[in-house]
Amino acid sequence: DGLQSEYNHAIKNSDIFVCLFFTKVGKYTEEEFEVAFGQYKETNKPLIYTYFKDAPVSIESITDEINSLLRFREKLKSLGHYRTVYKDTGDLQYQFKMQLQKFLDTGM
Repeated sequence: DGLQSEYNHAIKNSDIFVCLFFTKVGKYTEEEFEVAFGQYKETNKPLIYTYFKDAPVSIESITDEINSLLRFREKLKSLGHYRTVYKDTGDLQYQFKMQLQKFLDTGM
């Protein structure tokens, strides 16, 4: 609990929730997503953005933790939640800017 319960409380009171993934999904990150998704289903807030980095990975650095990423991607698909793929920091900034612009354009 401790700090994690404070993080979860902050997520419930947020307007936007952003997750970044590369080679694994940590248990606390997944918990935070669950909190955000549950809150969204109840109140339509926070908006949830999930970004997955698409970049080369050394075969030697791959561990069983990659399975957490694969499971989480399937979970998002089953929830009907769309993820965004980005190549580098500049692409991430561009993708996020475009998604925020769509939000602003809808007048929400």
